[in-house]
Amino acid sequence: MRLILVMLFLLLYFIVSIPIFGIEWIIGKINPHARDISSLRIVQFGFKGILFFSGTKTMVIGFENIPKDKPVLFVGNHKSFYDVVISYSMMPNLTGFVAKKEIEKVPLLRTWMRFVYCLFLDRDNLKEGLKTIMQGIEYIKRGISIVIFPEGTRNTFEDGMLPFKEGSLKFAEKSGCLIIPMVQNNTGECLEKHMPWIRKTHTVIEFCEPVDIKLLDKEDKKHVAAYVQKIMEGVYEKNKALV
Repeated sequence: MRLILVMLFLLLYFIVSIPIFGIEWIIGKINPHARDISSLRIVQFGFKGILFFSGTKTMVIGFENIPKDKPVLFVGNHKSFYDVVISYSMMPNLTGFVAKKEIEKVPLLRTWMRFVYCLFLDRDNLKEGLKTIMQGIEYIKRGISIVIFPEGTRNTFEDGMLPFKEGSLKFAEKSGCLIIPMVQNNTGECLEKHMPWIRKTHTVIEFCEPVDIKLLDKEDKKHVAAYVQKIMEGVYEKNKALV
């Protein structure tokens, strides 16, 4: 039943999106910042609708750790499609996230993703991947936060986390922005553990204290991804008792 409700909601959402794209385009010509914020809120409305019809309830810890006046790099663990839905619905400021290149082929969805500054990463093309990283760094310098899942793929089988890819945190290393480790528990219970059925689920998300690369010692600076992963694994184990 929940699957049907979510699918009907998404169908209606994307049908209504078609004329809204035109309105957003016009707003962008007059006031680009207003278009950015309205697009963010419309996308968040869609994600909140998915969560409502899915029956997903989330305990939020550490939201106060997110700076309100500067862009950051959110680094998350990735066990479910719902990791994106839950976390992005909470973003206080303009935020894009890194997605795999294949998603750029999906009509309507890709338009909203472009409106909110998402990045499409081609993992098989080093040159194009570098361009994507440089574009993300430019976004951060313009005040747009970025979300990345450095495991590189959804980890639906392992209880812990896959090794973080070292180059995945270049956005923060090159831009100098803070890193906010973002740890989610139990999101796989929403969908992936019993595909295709959606289940009412209680999840936990914790926004950890910011990591400033400039303050790390020399050895940790060489392995920032491993340093952040260690923090996140500790939080993940701690929060298991909360689900």
